[in-house]
Amino acid sequence: MTQPPQPPQPPNEPPQGGFGPPQDPPPGGFGAPTPPPADPLAKQPPATPPTPPAGGYGSPPTPPAGGYGSPPPPPAGGYGAPQTPAYGYPQAPPPGQPPTQPGYGFPQGPPPGMHPEQGYGYPTAPMQPQYVAPQPGGGKKFNTQMKIIVAAVVAVVLIVGGGVLYATGSGDEGGKQDVASGGTTGGEGKGGEGDGLAGGTEKAPSDTKSKIGFQLPHPKVTDTTVVDGSWVTDKVYVKTGVYEVAGYDLAKGTKVWSIPLKGQVCAASRHMSKDYRTAVVFQEGKPSAADKYPSCNQVGALDLATGKLMWSKSVTSASSGDKPVRFGEVTLSGSTVAAGGTSGGAAFNLADGAELWKPKADTNNCYDMGYGGGDALAVVRKCGSYDAPQLTIQALNPTTGAPLSSYAMPAGVEYASIVSTKPLVVAADVGDTAGDGSSISDFFSIDAATGKLIVRISADADKYAAECGSTEVEQCGSLAVGNNRIYVPTEEHEGGGEYGDTNEIVAFDLTTGKLVGGRADAGDRYTLTPLRMDDTNVIAYKRPPYDKGGQIVSIDGSTFKETVLMVNPDDEAVRDAETSFSVDYAEFIYEKGRLFISEKMVSEPSKSGSLDDKQYLVVSFSTD
Repeated sequence: MTQPPQPPQPPNEPPQGGFGPPQDPPPGGFGAPTPPPADPLAKQPPATPPTPPAGGYGSPPTPPAGGYGSPPPPPAGGYGAPQTPAYGYPQAPPPGQPPTQPGYGFPQGPPPGMHPEQGYGYPTAPMQPQYVAPQPGGGKKFNTQMKIIVAAVVAVVLIVGGGVLYATGSGDEGGKQDVASGGTTGGEGKGGEGDGLAGGTEKAPSDTKSKIGFQLPHPKVTDTTVVDGSWVTDKVYVKTGVYEVAGYDLAKGTKVWSIPLKGQVCAASRHMSKDYRTAVVFQEGKPSAADKYPSCNQVGALDLATGKLMWSKSVTSASSGDKPVRFGEVTLSGSTVAAGGTSGGAAFNLADGAELWKPKADTNNCYDMGYGGGDALAVVRKCGSYDAPQLTIQALNPTTGAPLSSYAMPAGVEYASIVSTKPLVVAADVGDTAGDGSSISDFFSIDAATGKLIVRISADADKYAAECGSTEVEQCGSLAVGNNRIYVPTEEHEGGGEYGDTNEIVAFDLTTGKLVGGRADAGDRYTLTPLRMDDTNVIAYKRPPYDKGGQIVSIDGSTFKETVLMVNPDDEAVRDAETSFSVDYAEFIYEKGRLFISEKMVSEPSKSGSLDDKQYLVVSFSTD
């Protein structure tokens, strides 16, 4: 079996062009309210929206020709008619016939005998950034090698022009925004009594119709720039900007504080301590004539409650002399900050930055590729030669870095991602067989105490839409782990209406590897994406069709019953702003009746775009 080529040893530099010097902020500073259009009532003729590609996001797709993977024609009476079992469920065999194979969305169990700075660290030589458009209609993703190239140049850019929104707030760094017209209209869902959702803390409001909150403008940059990282505390929404991390008032969007950084953020932990502390990796300086590509070698801890940089530092390794090690990822587990990259990993005490461990030389070319944090700490460790690498998954003591258990991944696995640390779940593309760039052909449920494989779950890339970073260890999305299950969305398929795709969320048991009964249906023309667990429930985003607003739903982790928590406005201007963000390449945070959608990367605006197009760093919604 031919192995895909491994990326060369990454340089200490980002792609050609650098991040560029900071731009002068617009009057009123970064995040200032956007001035109103000439006609604040928006009575001027609306701008002609761009024509989406055939089968594009939210557009009526062309029905498949009936090839492999296409859904069968609907039965008489329409899709899902009662005389036929619902989509995704095994069909009953005819009388006297043996059972047939399970239907779409329900794969077979494992075969007989089978046990049931990359990040943004640039692992390839610098090259000019290239725009890579998302796949229309939720179709196939990039292949693995393309994802590596794209991640290496940090050029996955999806910034589509939004609608016309104008400011009514007075904050100098942001502001309460209103929509030109119809800003609070939306779907009809009502919360009412009896929607207690005992399995989680997120409750349905009495009226689920949301209104537009605040928007932060797209920062002025001259090159593709990483803005990865967003968090929500009890008082502020926190977002990475250009050479800063800033906190904004939850309702108004006014800037409350700013943490200036000497270089651009390269990676950010998705985890946060109970007292609102987290970690980032950033460049050692800004691009200059002498150093156009500053290295991502600074690890820092942020106090998001006070808006302070607690500490920042770099480390050296035995193989790098006095040259600081560059990192591509960072995570947090308890009081341990762990940063990983192609030169190995290091860990620090969250409170004071004291080194807990650092990269060490190894005779077998072993190094820590990266870490998964959260409730526990785990590492993907790579050993061996270029032609015959061996990956090992280890549960670690967060304080000492000592392995508590080890599991050797199968041959043919060059990269692996940690989906969850408690329970310990790993995803990998074994033998590069996924074929869609999702980096997932199988999930591995591992006993963290013993290192023994509990079950290997085949996740057919033609059926399931979760994905992980091609080289990153903790960059999986569109899935959630809880209740001893892993919840994943199915790929989009033809719905029951006249046009429009849909999908479902299903779950695998982490002990048996089998699909559990039940599913959550997105509904015609909507698609469901898991965001996170809320105790035993799944919080999911419903990506809308072109003429509707998105929704947030809570899905009972056992019964799959859906409760609507938020329905966003279907006004065109608000709708365009919401759908200018891609579910695959943006950060979605839902907390206590507020939804924040933000970019992970920004680039220089297209010169061919319409003057009426609006681009945003963040858009928020609220049911308050």
